[in-house]
Amino acid sequence: MNPRFVPQVSLRYLLLFTAALACGTGQSAEQKRVITDGPMLGRVSAHGIGIWGRTRAPGAIAVRYGRAPDRMTEMSDSAETRLEHDNTAWVQLRGLESNTTYYYELIFPDMTPDGGTGRTGFFHTLPDAAKWADAETNPEGLFNFAFEFGCGNNQKYYNTNGPGLPAFKTMLDTLPGKVDFAILNGDWLYEYDREYTVPQWRSQVGASEEDTPEILKIAPTLAGVWENYKYFLEAGPNMAQWHRLVPTYYTYDDHEILNDVYGTGSAGLRDRRAAFRDIGTQAWYDYLAWSNPVPYTQPIHFGKAMLKQGGDVLVNPDADFTRLDFEQMTNLMVHWGGPTAGVNDNALDFVGGDPNAGVYDVVEVLDAHRLRIAPPARANGEAAYSIGRRSYFHMQVSNCDFFFLDTRGQRGLHDIKDPFKKGLSMLGADQRDWLIDGVKKSDGDFIFIISSVNFTIPHVGGSHIRDQSNKDEAWTVFLEERERLIELWDAQEKPVFVLTGDLHNSFAIQITDNVWEFASGPHNSDNHRAADEGNRPPNGPFTWGPREVNIRWSTYFLPESPRERLRYPHYCVVKINNVLENPTADGGKRWIAFPQPQVIFQYFNGRTGDLVYAESILAAGP
Repeated sequence: MNPRFVPQVSLRYLLLFTAALACGTGQSAEQKRVITDGPMLGRVSAHGIGIWGRTRAPGAIAVRYGRAPDRMTEMSDSAETRLEHDNTAWVQLRGLESNTTYYYELIFPDMTPDGGTGRTGFFHTLPDAAKWADAETNPEGLFNFAFEFGCGNNQKYYNTNGPGLPAFKTMLDTLPGKVDFAILNGDWLYEYDREYTVPQWRSQVGASEEDTPEILKIAPTLAGVWENYKYFLEAGPNMAQWHRLVPTYYTYDDHEILNDVYGTGSAGLRDRRAAFRDIGTQAWYDYLAWSNPVPYTQPIHFGKAMLKQGGDVLVNPDADFTRLDFEQMTNLMVHWGGPTAGVNDNALDFVGGDPNAGVYDVVEVLDAHRLRIAPPARANGEAAYSIGRRSYFHMQVSNCDFFFLDTRGQRGLHDIKDPFKKGLSMLGADQRDWLIDGVKKSDGDFIFIISSVNFTIPHVGGSHIRDQSNKDEAWTVFLEERERLIELWDAQEKPVFVLTGDLHNSFAIQITDNVWEFASGPHNSDNHRAADEGNRPPNGPFTWGPREVNIRWSTYFLPESPRERLRYPHYCVVKINNVLENPTADGGKRWIAFPQPQVIFQYFNGRTGDLVYAESILAAGP
């Protein structure tokens, strides 16, 4: 155990224990009214932003804001924090001025103007294309913008940089006000406190047994994932402060669920980690993914149902399946069950568990209380289950299209011995068709594909591996689907950038004339060694599968490098240069659009902030 880690853990639990005692000893409602976590920023646009917070007890939160720290005179609508979401909620600010800096404070709505919580920050809205347009010099109203992206915020293990998170300190010192948003491309957290129980949670929030929300009766291990998020926010102040100042969009990767999760799209698989998908994803929405403009509004459905051995009908008398929008949902999981279902320990993977636990397809809705599922149940009994939601989405900023993928929720069961296996999908058919159609219809100059797992470099090693014999987290074991996508993207005759995470290194790779992969990270996790990445070189030609790619630059560590020494965080800032400023005769602002806009990828050392590599790519010519 890292000795630097112990005092922070102890202090946090002392504070939580004190708060729990206070909640259980007749503390007044006013004393319980405390904001424990947040604010965090998300959903930024030209005229709005989302601001998230968590309270100790259920109640209303609001945001006071204005254009100067001493003139925060405007007030948002309020939002209710609720027990079923671990007392989290977010507020939407609307009607803001574009391209404007605002200062804000997360408060309780009935606070007097001279009262405060200290939960403050600032943000900058995006430009409005209509205000930047000029019929002669910038007819499309293009504007410049920038974003940071990275992955891997591990604070837990002894061979990371710990909860000090030096890269976030470096980014805090240099990037607020210079980037418009960030993309956290998976592994925001690593599994910790997953054994946290519902009684402990009730003590923490001051709730009675009768107040326990239904979701915790069905999926009690959700309490541990909620605690996992609180731990990472409260132990890592630099990261928490970053989220107060920089709006962020998110993908989830394996550690948001369970390390090395796979097979979530393969009906018939009995797997503890796959069965935890919806529990992990629910906590991700409560704490982070509220920020994502996902168009699918149908939430995850949780329930308890009866199953019969050899039968293909799931019966839940408390459900109304006819009210669920299955066009917005994915497949069904029967939960593993037990207090350690969400714990990252390989020894638990084949211990106990509901005999029916695993992955099922929903074949049809028979009536309000019955679903036909496949495959048939393995045993008689009552089971906790869930039906997943779609978490992929598209957004457009100026002349750039962003496609955020879900590479874990419908991932088929791969086989490293057959990476070209026909019909095997990383994305599932619905998401793949959505991506293909969206890219074909894109009228942007640049396309960004956000994939939490790597595209051309295999991820075949690392620490805490669940199954070395079949280890590969990357698209390199989904080659039929990957090659189909590369051919489609290359045919677009415009730059397509695949932004990836998961591997704990950064690299810039040219795949074709038009298609690139840029990996960024880790923010804080230990680096991977060359053997973990198929013994790729630091740069130059590399082949894994049917296609040779050109590694232009990378962070790199020899196979014999000791893991406990690999503490080299990196991050990437992406700048989109669409216009340049030229003054008018009277000194006003005028923007001239570049005939060929450019994207610049800049990689920085997370400890020093030094620029270590940059790549500039032009849009297709006129």
